[in-house]
Amino acid sequence: MVYLKTFQLSEYRNKNGHIYPFNVLKNKEPDIFIFQPITVLYGNNGCGKSTILNVMAHKLNLKGKERSNSGVEGTQGYFEEFAALCEYELGEDEFGRKRKKVPENSRYIKSEEILYEIRKIQQSAVLEESIESNLARERGVQNAKEFLQTAEGEKQFARFAFAQEKYSNGETTLQILEDNLLPDCLYLLDEPEVSLSPQNQVKLAEQLNQMARYLGVQFIIATHSPFMLGMLEAKIYNLDTPNYEVQTWNELENVKYFFDFFEKRRSEFREK
Repeated sequence: MVYLKTFQLSEYRNKNGHIYPFNVLKNKEPDIFIFQPITVLYGNNGCGKSTILNVMAHKLNLKGKERSNSGVEGTQGYFEEFAALCEYELGEDEFGRKRKKVPENSRYIKSEEILYEIRKIQQSAVLEESIESNLARERGVQNAKEFLQTAEGEKQFARFAFAQEKYSNGETTLQILEDNLLPDCLYLLDEPEVSLSPQNQVKLAEQLNQMARYLGVQFIIATHSPFMLGMLEAKIYNLDTPNYEVQTWNELENVKYFFDFFEKRRSEFREK
């Protein structure tokens, strides 16, 4: 399903090239973005992936949008002005009628939010461990063990074990996204693979493919992970090019770097 069909960044450029977001878009002449059920904004750090997602979130008034400015006195409001000058077109519903708005629960999910949730889980685990230690001090080791065998004690221990397991097995990000992604919505995801191992990045990409295919979810994803790029059934815009060219995953610089790195060391993987 396609809820956001196209997005056109404003052609306005401020004369002061150091003002955000114009400093990110300097020397760029992007064409209109035309979206599919999954669309990727690829590029190296500083290319503007997160900026463009936030511009879209502002223009569409999505939950998760964040106010942005350059931090330079007198430049506040330029980001919002720029976002207001952008244009977009929505897709059609199942009856072929033009949509009037994006689905209500659509949102922008940033990598910082995911990291924040991971930290909360870690802190929760530490807190539960502290509770157990305090019980041992207050009641004595034997009484603490007896308390943990009660219904309330078992509940506290279960929360502790759950938090520890989620944090240590590297699947926190997958769980966070699973808890927050609903069917029939539009999601802007900023580097959702953060903190995931390559195996879990592949698993995440497979889940996103299935949600787009079977649950009517549209994704616009900022990433430069070769594992995500290789697994997602997506249209890829290369933000490292002047006009944001559409390319295949194996044409991208970051992916070719990984390929060359392992190709030069191919012999080290051969069985001896």
